[in-house]
Amino acid sequence: MLRYMVMVTAALLWTVSSAQADCGCGAPVSSDCGCGSATVADDCGCGPTMVTKTIYVPTYETVMKTVTCTEYTKEERTRTYTVYKRVPRTEEKTQTYTVQVPETRTKTVEYTVMKPVQETRTAEYTVMVPYTEEKTVEYTVMVPVKEEKTQTYTVQVPYTEEVEQTYTVQVPVYEDKEVNYTVMVPTYEEKTQTYTVQVPYTEEVEQTYTVQVPYTEEVTGTRTVTKRVPVQSTRTVTVNTGHWETQMVEVPCGCGCGSGCGDCGCAPCTRTVCKRCWVPGCETREVPCTTYECVTEEVPYTCTVTKCRTEERTRTCTVTKCRPEERTRTYKVCKMVPETRTKTVKVCKMTTEERTRTCTVHKCRPEERTRTYTVTKCVPETRTKTVTVNKCRPETRTREYTVTKCVPETMTKEVNYTVCVPEERTRTYTVTHYDCVPEEKTATYTVCVPVQVTKEVPVKVCKMVAQEVTVPCSTGCGCASSCGCESYSCRRFGGCRLFHRGGCCN
Repeated sequence: MLRYMVMVTAALLWTVSSAQADCGCGAPVSSDCGCGSATVADDCGCGPTMVTKTIYVPTYETVMKTVTCTEYTKEERTRTYTVYKRVPRTEEKTQTYTVQVPETRTKTVEYTVMKPVQETRTAEYTVMVPYTEEKTVEYTVMVPVKEEKTQTYTVQVPYTEEVEQTYTVQVPVYEDKEVNYTVMVPTYEEKTQTYTVQVPYTEEVEQTYTVQVPYTEEVTGTRTVTKRVPVQSTRTVTVNTGHWETQMVEVPCGCGCGSGCGDCGCAPCTRTVCKRCWVPGCETREVPCTTYECVTEEVPYTCTVTKCRTEERTRTCTVTKCRPEERTRTYKVCKMVPETRTKTVKVCKMTTEERTRTCTVHKCRPEERTRTYTVTKCVPETRTKTVTVNKCRPETRTREYTVTKCVPETMTKEVNYTVCVPEERTRTYTVTHYDCVPEEKTATYTVCVPVQVTKEVPVKVCKMVAQEVTVPCSTGCGCASSCGCESYSCRRFGGCRLFHRGGCCN
């Protein structure tokens, strides 16, 4: 509203200055025409009259307003609560447990030993003996023979030719067209809103709290310790005393006649060789052995235990609270008003148009030609050649070889082994139980109680104050001048109707 009044006042002042400079007839303003105006045109006989108007301007001022708000007062209250304490109680218990005691035992074990036994065998085998042989072979050879031939072929000879061609072109044509469109014009409106603000303030409160204070205490008790004590004993062990020995053995090496065939009837020849043999053996020995036994022992101990006792303390805390406060604010609301406008738009349309052009076309005509070429053919021819061929014939032979076999033999030996025998034992130990004992305590605490309070709060209020403004207006002679032309204010604003709805000022 205020912006609108300022714009109207500025427009009126600009109109007055324009009217004083020119009355619409082209002559300067100099004297009074009798219409009540201070300055008029000499040639026109009329001019604008300055009139005093009253307008209202918004003014803000602070006014005290009575408001009801809620405040909080401190109030002490008492409550009873239960605290549980842990009271220790000692109890002795007896426990039966089982210990695995090692025990050495002896048993007889059978095991199998593989002894080597040699055996001579005769085997027949086949050998492929190579030999050569000559052979006559016929083969075919391709001999080349040349021959001349004549061939007729067709060739495409190119030539050019001019042809007249008709084609279609799309030509653009522009037209003017009026189009209506809608524009959203913004309109501003002022509104007043009352809102509540939470104003913070601080307040000191005395508070009681509980602290766990640590302290140390020595506790004495006993604990069961198990130790392993070494025990010396003797046990019988069977030791394998088998060893390798080198023995002299006679082995046959042929018939002794030097032929190597074995058909002469004489005794075979022998030779002495060295051979490693395994000689088995077992021996029983007494071996010292160390075993460990578990011994239980009660050992006293002293340890320091940290415990906590409850202690009440008081402290002052700063609490932040909020009180409600009403305030007023002015804001602008923008509304969009639709407005229809008209504009001229150019529209492009495509028109079909036929045109003619001359084109050069490439064509080909057929033409026959003759050529001579040579053809090579291959004729088969049979020939003979002698070839050496390698062949093999089978031949059977005999050989002797020695085979070693392992024959199983069962043997017996004594083995010591350890068995764990369960044994029951008894021990006494101490168990501590804790019993929860209830205890009632009383505590004082502070509560904030709400209270309704009436206060005076400063509030900004908008009031409209009257203000006098001088504006131009035509009186007596109307809007038209005596020379037959209109003044600038009549031509631009339609006379005095901008400020008076009933026509001119008079």
